[in-house]
Amino acid sequence: MSTATHRRARQAAPTPDRPRELPGVDLALANLPALVPALIAAGALGILALWWRDTYAVTGADQWLTGAARITGLLAGYAAPVLLLLMARIPVLEREVGADRLARWHALGGRYLVGLVTAHVLTVTWGYALTAHRGVLPEGVQLVFHYPEMLKATIGTLLMLGTGAVSARAARRRLSYEAWYYLHLATYLAIALAFAHQLANGADLAEGVGLLGWWALYLGSFALLGWFRLVVPVLRDRRHRLRVAEVRPEAPGVVSVFLTGERLDELRCRPGQFFRLQFLAPGLRWAANPYSLSAPPHPRFLRFTVKDLGGHSAAVAALQPGVRVRTEGPYGAFTARRGGARRVLLIAAGVGITPVRTLFETVPARPGELTLLYRARRAEELIFREELEEIVARRRARLTFLLGSRAELDDPFTADRLKRTVPQLAGHEVYVCGPDGFTAATIQELRAAGVPRHRIHHESFVF
Repeated sequence: MSTATHRRARQAAPTPDRPRELPGVDLALANLPALVPALIAAGALGILALWWRDTYAVTGADQWLTGAARITGLLAGYAAPVLLLLMARIPVLEREVGADRLARWHALGGRYLVGLVTAHVLTVTWGYALTAHRGVLPEGVQLVFHYPEMLKATIGTLLMLGTGAVSARAARRRLSYEAWYYLHLATYLAIALAFAHQLANGADLAEGVGLLGWWALYLGSFALLGWFRLVVPVLRDRRHRLRVAEVRPEAPGVVSVFLTGERLDELRCRPGQFFRLQFLAPGLRWAANPYSLSAPPHPRFLRFTVKDLGGHSAAVAALQPGVRVRTEGPYGAFTARRGGARRVLLIAAGVGITPVRTLFETVPARPGELTLLYRARRAEELIFREELEEIVARRRARLTFLLGSRAELDDPFTADRLKRTVPQLAGHEVYVCGPDGFTAATIQELRAAGVPRHRIHHESFVF
């Protein structure tokens, strides 16, 4: 794909992405970030109602412990499929709630799940031991080897606790995305192994509404997971037949990957969104990594820009034209649809310019009311400099390059500096993208500068 062709394609790209009006259905979608946790909490209360319905009295230490075991077991059994749904990549959730927020909820729910499972194991063993007047260790052996479906449940519990251990922050830093991804697949097996034990030994799920609801929750969760994680990517692969058209160097360690295919307009992606790309090439075909669009979606091509941050992204630079690509997406809520203010401030650091560059071209803003602050260590690390300057001329926007190391450049993103750099900062819609430490610190300074929380938008791919 030649530079001239790319420029003509940019000129033919869609006009600025305007937010939709929000009456009716759109209003409900806009409230999904608050509605989803409320629904999850309501489900947990319904689970507690099952325990309450079947509990007439609690007397003695053994009953207190077995009652606690029932509660923690029910809540753990409920949390497991909820975690699957959060990571099922359901388009409406990925688009309206945001992939990073779903991932945070999933991580928080995972910690609760591990805690609930641990508490369930301890309380049920101790409570049954008191009831049977046996030691805790002999009772544990009795439960594992003589209760129905308990051996499978034990294996599932060990897998779940092991996955929780590798997902802890200290351990996760030492893992590549690909290693973490494959280890995390053990969660699905763990949940499946524990399911039969819940039905065989859960008195609250023996019949009636509880039993039917439990089957519906688990079958529905696995069905949605299989559909959106397995079936949809295969169908999309057959329909769009995406393949690599060109890999172009952009900066040291940074390349752009141009994909072509059929009916790309039917993907209905928005500037600022991302896809999970699975390149069907040796060393890359077994993982789908997230990459943002770095140019507005076009009927003839999609462009993604990748920085060498690990084994997968480094191998992308060596891709040859013609390699087929399987995609999941578009995902993400880092789009102009989130905005509502007339003035817009975009802040990018490093490869965080990737989705911000698409917003710079398309986000609705009048001349003089669109600003981009782009942070990089050196001029040669700037990505899309020529394109950004073309957009500035065309849209009459403001663009400031902030170059230098931390030692050379005073922090330009403190609250006071930001207010001096961007007049009427508190009235701007602000989009921030960059390394996680940079993003968190910048958001904190924006809040200190008076920007309302609901006007600060960001999205992270941290696993």
